[in-house]
Amino acid sequence: MTHTPPRASHDHDPHAAHQHGADQDADGQAEIFDLDAEVLAEHIASITAWLPVGAGPRRIVDLGCGTGTGTFALLERFPHAEVTAVDTSTSHLHRLFEKATKLGLADRVHPVQADLDATWPDLRTPELVWASASMHHMADPDRTLRQVHDTLAPGGLFAVVELAGFPRFLPEDAPEDRPGLEERCHAALDRHHAEHVPHRGADWGSKLTATGFTVEAERTITVHIGPPHTDAVGRYALKSLHRMHSRVARTLTAEDLTALDRLLDTDSPHSILRRGDLTVRTERTVWAARRT
Repeated sequence: MTHTPPRASHDHDPHAAHQHGADQDADGQAEIFDLDAEVLAEHIASITAWLPVGAGPRRIVDLGCGTGTGTFALLERFPHAEVTAVDTSTSHLHRLFEKATKLGLADRVHPVQADLDATWPDLRTPELVWASASMHHMADPDRTLRQVHDTLAPGGLFAVVELAGFPRFLPEDAPEDRPGLEERCHAALDRHHAEHVPHRGADWGSKLTATGFTVEAERTITVHIGPPHTDAVGRYALKSLHRMHSRVARTLTAEDLTALDRLLDTDSPHSILRRGDLTVRTERTVWAARRT
């Protein structure tokens, strides 16, 4: 049996709008999602392996699935499960379903297009709900938490994965002409997020408890990859800094903007792709909360 992603109105994003990113930005986001899945595959697998799920769920929901980073990690971790993959973006869902078909997993993936800030879709009664880098993009996260609580099967688990922030790639003294550039870009991005993503950095443990969940475990995953780095890490850094550029360019000094443009110019000898000192440094925190 095959399932075709529904066509309707209206993102999982390691670095940007998960729930409210529109399809016009989907191509750029999709490549970052796929690189995120490739570069951080080991760390994502360690999170799914850590989940306190006992014998394993049969029905899973991935909220804000993007192009399927969590969906495919969960399918691998739970070989007898089916995943309902929910996202606002039609193009992301089609990309996810194409991957599932190529992997022979189409009968275990059920794409659902929905704006989770609007009408809540029928998600049956899952035993596990997964939300990675999506909860802080909800207009009303407390409402979403209540919806998840009421949707879960009794005794079911809600796994919330949140990012500590945008990943870092450069040494502190880089680039040579503008040392500390990345930190200044991060400071500008933090100001942008404070204005546009007010729920980023929320105390999800307290919110889950207030909703009626029992938080059984919390874990922070520290990521430090390279050097040396793979080609995927180079492309991940390039695409990620391009996305950062779009959010901070107007607030950087002219000197910092010029230095950032040089890093992003793939024809330049200063291109980030030509650096041998790239790393991926970030943290992700996971809450495992039970509906009792």
